[in-house]
Amino acid sequence: MTTGAGSEQFTRPRGRAPKRIVLLGATGSIGRSTVDLLMRDPESYSVAAIAGGRDHAALARTALAVKAEFVAIRDEDGYAALKEALSGTNIQVAAGREAVIEAATREADLVVSAIVGAAGVEPTHAALSLGRAVALANKECLVCAGAPFMRMAHDKNARLLPIDSEHNAIFQALGGEDVSRIEKMTITASGGPFRSWSKEAIAAATVEQALNHPNWAMGPKNTIDSATLMNKGLELIEAHHIFGVPAEKLDVIVHPQSIVHGLVSFADGSVTAGLARPDMRVPIAHCLAYPERIETPAPRLDLVALGALTFEKPDLERFPALGLALEAMRAGGGLPTVLNAANEIAVEAFLSGRIGFSGIAAHVADALDAALQDGTAREPATVEDALAIDHIVRERSRGALAVNQASGMLTLQ
Repeated sequence: MTTGAGSEQFTRPRGRAPKRIVLLGATGSIGRSTVDLLMRDPESYSVAAIAGGRDHAALARTALAVKAEFVAIRDEDGYAALKEALSGTNIQVAAGREAVIEAATREADLVVSAIVGAAGVEPTHAALSLGRAVALANKECLVCAGAPFMRMAHDKNARLLPIDSEHNAIFQALGGEDVSRIEKMTITASGGPFRSWSKEAIAAATVEQALNHPNWAMGPKNTIDSATLMNKGLELIEAHHIFGVPAEKLDVIVHPQSIVHGLVSFADGSVTAGLARPDMRVPIAHCLAYPERIETPAPRLDLVALGALTFEKPDLERFPALGLALEAMRAGGGLPTVLNAANEIAVEAFLSGRIGFSGIAAHVADALDAALQDGTAREPATVEDALAIDHIVRERSRGALAVNQASGMLTLQ
């Protein structure tokens, strides 16, 4: 396991030169929380590069706030506006896919990978290939290309630190213990906005209702994944790769309060857990300062004030997306890659009003079946293989949705 391991070049005692940071996905929810922490301790961190997708105005504001040396925007149409906004500064500006990869490979002590979706796979892999330490918030890197990613991390002795609250909690709960002595790893799910809804009510859910998460403020894609519980399936696949634990030792339980984020059950019967109020600045701070600790403005946990913590089994009949993810994880091969790609396209279709909420899981199920029939679900040997499978599934998914829309066969409920 490479999590928390790696070159000692990243252990930087206080008083030394600032830790150099690259931030990929600077304008998303994880990026904004990271920027908040960086700006609270400017003497300890310098920003080598930031990258974003389309929001040139937010990217420019962020670059100025953190005094970034280099800024990349993936959407080339935003280059002129970004360049104009940063004119008169010494900040270098570039646009396009290659520019984002350049940002990822700038000399740095830590690369924060927070680009949402498969778009984050290539730049994150480029950073790992140089032996950079990576704080990973992009699930798709390990869902889409987990085995090649972990091989690269091992071969380059690159440290991989998990930012997702569940994986970060498990990493801390492990405490460096031998994973062979683990009986079970458990991540928790809030249950999302539809935890207590009936199957019929969930099927009729609107975009606005699905985006109304009770505990977390996230981007739209991650929020919809939380509503379907697909996010928990993706996180289990991610945990399988990060910690090197077999699928049969991974579990998920519903915990509406989102206080316990992950648990580790050991062979001697003891259980350790990671607890915190739902604030992403807690796991981000752990990764930024690792192996040290820094203060955060996150609200402190008061168990007496909370009074009670509750737990439930997930209902796979009401939330079939989680069941599909569990099947893909257990089957392995390229099915997790197919699952991820089809889900991204289905979520886009739901957010744009082209399919109903239940259509997300239905579309993913069809994509998995199609991949098994034509061999697309083969094991990807490299990241390039995984991205090729990802491309095939995305194109097929878009085509299927277009055909169904034209014929009036879209799942609207």
